[in-house]
Amino acid sequence: MNLGNRKQLVPVGTVALGLLLVASTVRAQEKTLHDPGEPLSGASTPKILPRPAGAIPRSAFDEKTMREIIHEQVSCGTRLTLSSWTDPKRGAGCGRDFIVARFNEIAKHSGGKLEVVVDKFEMMAERTGGKPVHLENVYGILKGSDPKLANTVFIVDGDFDSRPSDVMDPNADAPGADDDSSGVAVMLESARLLSKAAAEGHGGRATVIFAAFSGEEQGLLGSYHMLDWVKEKGYTVGGMMDNDIVGADPAPGGPHRVRVFSGNGEIEDADSPSRELARAVEEIAGRDAVRMIFRVDRYGRGGDHYVFYKAGLPAVRFTEPLEDYNHQHQTPRTENGVEYGDLEKYLNFAFMGNVARDNAEALRQLALAPAPPMNVRLYGAVTPDAKLKWTAEEDSERAGFEILWRETTEARWSVYDFVTDEGEHALKGVSTDNHFFAVRSVGKNGARSIATASQPEVRRAPIDKK
Repeated sequence: MNLGNRKQLVPVGTVALGLLLVASTVRAQEKTLHDPGEPLSGASTPKILPRPAGAIPRSAFDEKTMREIIHEQVSCGTRLTLSSWTDPKRGAGCGRDFIVARFNEIAKHSGGKLEVVVDKFEMMAERTGGKPVHLENVYGILKGSDPKLANTVFIVDGDFDSRPSDVMDPNADAPGADDDSSGVAVMLESARLLSKAAAEGHGGRATVIFAAFSGEEQGLLGSYHMLDWVKEKGYTVGGMMDNDIVGADPAPGGPHRVRVFSGNGEIEDADSPSRELARAVEEIAGRDAVRMIFRVDRYGRGGDHYVFYKAGLPAVRFTEPLEDYNHQHQTPRTENGVEYGDLEKYLNFAFMGNVARDNAEALRQLALAPAPPMNVRLYGAVTPDAKLKWTAEEDSERAGFEILWRETTEARWSVYDFVTDEGEHALKGVSTDNHFFAVRSVGKNGARSIATASQPEVRRAPIDKK
C-alpha cells in the first residue's frame, strides 16, 4: 500500500537518543540566548528505558475489513438515534447489529478475552424533542491481566449514529461514512488487533474498552451514559480516545497527520490530564503521525470526549487534518453542481489505517504501563532548588519514575532524571519559576504511564494595594 510521504516509525533507540538531544538542545538554547544554565553545574544524563517491544506495524491493519465495516454501516440508510431500533435493514438498530456481529467475530478469536456488552438505556435532550428515547451503546471489554490494574480502563470509541441536514428527521438518508463510520472502523480494528495480542498472551495489564456510542448527534448522550456506567461498574478511567471524523484526507500530498485535540483544564500552573494523554499519544505514535491541537475541540464543535474531559478525566479527540463540510451533516443531494453527502467515495483508507495503527499502539502501551504517580507536588519557592514529591502504589513491575520538565513556553516534556523511588526529590540548581514539571511511572517493560503534572504547593499570595 502506498503510504505517501509518511515517515517510518522511529526505532526505540533513536527515541531515547532523541529525548537526550531535546534536553541538550534546551540547555544549548539557554546558553545561546545568554540565560544562566539550569543547573549551573550541568544536569546528569538520565537513564532512558527503551519502549515496549512488539510495536504494532502499520501493515497489520486490514483495509479490506475496514472498508466492509463502513459499507455495512452506510447500507443502513440512516443511523440517526431517532430512527428505528428494530428494523434489521434501516436505522440505528441496523448499525448496532453489524457492530455486535463484528465484536462477536473478534471475540471468537480472542481466546475468551473479549466480552461483548449491549448497553440499553433511555435519555432525553433538546434534540430528542424533550422526550425520553431509546438508545444503545455496544462495548467490547478486554480485561486486563493485572488484578491491581484491571479496574483501570482505557476507552477507545467511535459513534455509530449519523445525521442528515435536519438532525430531527429520522426518515432522510444519512449515510455517515466519515461521521462516524470511520471512527467505528478504527475502533473495531483496534479491538481485533489487541484482542489477538491478548489471545497470544501479550495483553495489557489494564483493561481496554472498545465502545460504539449512539446519541452523539442528539447531544453526546451515549458518552454521558457511559461515564455513569463506568462509575457504576467501579472502573477508574485511565484515558479516553474519541475517534470522530477520521476517514478523509483529500488535500494533496497525503496521508497527512491526524489532529489530536486536548483541553488545558482549569488548574493553575498545571496541565490537564487530557493534555498529558495527548502528549503520550504523540510520543508513542510520533510527531510525523500526530498533530497536537491545544484546544478541547474544533471551534464551535463538540464530541464524545468532551463529557469525560469536563469530568476531569484524560480524554482526547482524533479528527482528520482538514474537514470538508459539504460531506458532513448533509442529506445527500446535488445543488448548483455541488455534491453534498457523507459518502464512502470520499474516504481515504491509507490515512484511516494510519489512525487505526496510532490508536491501537497507544492503547497497547498505555495498558502495559504502571499506574501514574499520585499527588505530585512542587516545593522550593524562594529557594535555589525545585523539589518534587509524589506517591505511588506498590508495583513489582515498575522500574521507576521519570521526572519531566519543560520551559513554560514549550509544548513537550523532556526527561530531567530517572529515579527508582517515590518520595521527595530535589532538582539542584533548577528554579521553580522557569519550568513546568511532571512525573510519570515507567514499567520494567518500558511502558510509560500518562504523566502527572505537578501542582504548586504554595499558591500565589495576593498583592496588597497601597
